[in-house]
Amino acid sequence: MVVRLRRIASGYGLLEGPRVDAQGNLHFADVTNGGVYRRAADGSVTTVVAKRRGVGGIALHADGGLVISGRDVCHVRDGTTRILFERPDGVGGFNDLFTDAEGRVYAGALRSNPFGEDAGRSAGELYRIEGENMAVELYGDVRLSNGIGFSPDGRILYHSDTAAGHIIAHDVAEDGAVSGRRVFTRVAPGAPDGLAVDEAGAVWVACYGGGCVARYAPGGRLDRRLEVPARRVASLCFGGSDRRDLYVVTADSTDDANLAGSILATRVE
Repeated sequence: MVVRLRRIASGYGLLEGPRVDAQGNLHFADVTNGGVYRRAADGSVTTVVAKRRGVGGIALHADGGLVISGRDVCHVRDGTTRILFERPDGVGGFNDLFTDAEGRVYAGALRSNPFGEDAGRSAGELYRIEGENMAVELYGDVRLSNGIGFSPDGRILYHSDTAAGHIIAHDVAEDGAVSGRRVFTRVAPGAPDGLAVDEAGAVWVACYGGGCVARYAPGGRLDRRLEVPARRVASLCFGGSDRRDLYVVTADSTDDANLAGSILATRVE
């Protein structure tokens, strides 16, 4: 099957955190240049949060506005920022994040510069944020935290560890406790970055440095790869009224280096 990606925006730095709202607006962040943006269906782009750098994850808040990562995890609505959680020791920040069916936020912590050398890297943790200043550490030992997602029934939690080159999985109990840590799959070429789980329970992952998006069956077997005109493929999400629109964000372009970080889109079955 040949899937053709169309470029719908370009000229950014490292793009991350794509999320589509009920009106079809695509929200995304520019990690290196700063800012969180909203792209409307007509192609126009507006700034939602100006200048903020390091936003690796975005979630849509039920009461409006966005929950975003960075030096802390905060809720931004109508220009007002409410901090939900920040590290007590003040060391590091947060990268990708996701929510469960209860609306709790799962945020991956960074204790080292994600762009630094792997040698000497300090591993981070995954936190579940249940309310303002209410967070539970679920587990640690994640060398470079990235994409987070759940199986359709919410019973399996997937988490990309980019530095380790694999996606880990945990079983999720009814009370939210996690157990049974294991490697779901090892990702190559490249390393796992952002991910999304489809309705069949397959895990789609952006292969940073690998120039593709890979789909893994629920058992961890590679099902297919979609070639992307970029080497540094950073994240992805589904959208559209039937949820069959696939959006992919990158940090570069192999078609033309001047296009830089781009948003690409296609349809999937």
